[in-house]
Amino acid sequence: MGKNRLVLLRHGEGAWNKENRFCSWVDQKLSSDGVKEAQNCGRLLSSLGFEFDLVFTSILSRSIQTAWLVLEEMGQEWVHTESSWRLNERHYGALIGLNRAEMALNHGEEQVKRWRRSYDVTPPPITESHPYYHEIYNDRRYKHCDVPLEKLPKTESLKEVLDRLLPYWHERIAPEVKRGKTVLISAHGNSTRALLKHLEGISDEAIVNVTLPTGIPVLLELDDDLHPLGKHQFLGDQKAIQAAIKKVEDQGKAIPTAEK
Repeated sequence: MGKNRLVLLRHGEGAWNKENRFCSWVDQKLSSDGVKEAQNCGRLLSSLGFEFDLVFTSILSRSIQTAWLVLEEMGQEWVHTESSWRLNERHYGALIGLNRAEMALNHGEEQVKRWRRSYDVTPPPITESHPYYHEIYNDRRYKHCDVPLEKLPKTESLKEVLDRLLPYWHERIAPEVKRGKTVLISAHGNSTRALLKHLEGISDEAIVNVTLPTGIPVLLELDDDLHPLGKHQFLGDQKAIQAAIKKVEDQGKAIPTAEK
């Protein structure tokens, strides 16, 4: 039985991660800390001896920039990179741009957790009156997708992220992994969670508690049928990784105004 290695990576911190806002399909570059996270990830993967054959990203800049920085640190800039909207972050609809902690104050932490982490809860859709609607849908990158512009989502649950991601996984990524290629997927918190759910058979209830911090590589070892040979592993300093996970989980907690 063969062993195939797949590395999943949530992009480095972006400006709106830092501001605790729902970024979603708004295009953002990495923050200075996010650049460092991606570079540190590249150095770690290089020290562990990873040699990538293919890299897949979303069509959002923070995903692509993270992949570039990782490959640069590894001296593997020449590795072929392919981008698809199907690896984009979850579309948070009308929540885009809003601050998670302020929403927790207004709507309660449990409601915000359901919007952020549950499997089949869909936020209200984005409409043309939303301040970021035209910035997203007038962006020419979405004229080059494999579905018409009007068919692109206006909001998504995690289930819907998985539904639009799976065709790309089955048709483009999985065949490369089965050929023994070492693949890096530089994507987003929710597209990565969705793929982990599929590959590891994580239940609808348990996926709520799967948290992925920015810039931390996740290793999956798969057999020839792409079944996991063990649970996914966070690579790096485990104490620092647990602190990073807690930081992400705390983003949806209400913060009194005096503490901001």
